Amino acid sequence: MSLSRIRRRTRVGSLTVVALVAGVLAVVLTTATAGSDSSITHPLRADQTEGYGNDRLLGFTYGQNFSCIHRPGDDLDHNGRPADLDSAEFQSPHCTAGVEPPIDPTGRLIGETEPLYVIVPFFDGDNDGEAADGLAPTLKTLFGVVPDAFDPTPGEAVQCPEPGPPLTEHKGPFGTCTMHPTQIDLGPVLSQLGLIPPNQVVQLPTPNHSHVIDGGNFDSVWWKVVVVLVTDRSVWPNAAGSTGITSVSKLRAAQAAGKAFPDVPTNFFLFFDSRQFPRSGGGSMAGMNMAGMSH
Repeated sequence: MSLSRIRRRTRVGSLTVVALVAGVLAVVLTTATAGSDSSITHPLRADQTEGYGNDRLLGFTYGQNFSCIHRPGDDLDHNGRPADLDSAEFQSPHCTAGVEPPIDPTGRLIGETEPLYVIVPFFDGDNDGEAADGLAPTLKTLFGVVPDAFDPTPGEAVQCPEPGPPLTEHKGPFGTCTMHPTQIDLGPVLSQLGLIPPNQVVQLPTPNHSHVIDGGNFDSVWWKVVVVLVTDRSVWPNAAGSTGITSVSKLRAAQAAGKAFPDVPTNFFLFFDSRQFPRSGGGSMAGMNMAGMSH
């Protein structure tokens, strides 16, 4: 075989390898771009929800499912055996309010993790006494009120479950929200309030809620969920984010005024990025209640 033919074949082979590598990179980059698209516009996609921050309406884009930290020494099912000796304890998620681990899902110290304030309507906004799953009598006994948190048709706008068009493409059923768990253990909180004995598991559906963060635009990070029960309807935010608790400072003011309970830590984390809606986009929703979520 001549030297020129060897060189020509080598050159063709090199070009083929380059073409293959370029093709693989194109597929990878296209997939990565598609998976990281966090453009914010109404209606939000199924992997997005709304939030509030710095008195602006925000859109969150979720990159993966939730995480509920379960450490080796934890006994969240209260059977007397720590998780490192009881593998059955964490074969399904155990998301608990009133318990905070020292680290987040990355292993970073919890004090360095951004807080996501999950505000929960703890009032009966439409005075219908309605609750899902036959919970009304129990809730009435525990709290003296049947809060909108567990009402399939709450009297105020909430961001979870997803309200449906025109705000979101997907309308979520009660107790759900994209990339969230469907149950929360409120046992430690109820025990701390003196409503039940200690060391009880009280699994309830994920309550209706909205979101508040301290800021506006963030890249994808893990957020620690901090629950705040809002007891005064007058400070609940509307869908457009033009009234009510739409910033951490307003949340703190509501707590100081006795219109919301203190922060409740959890072992529950969500992974998303945050983007502010353009002011014209947010403004175009002014005065609009979330579809099917207001009376």
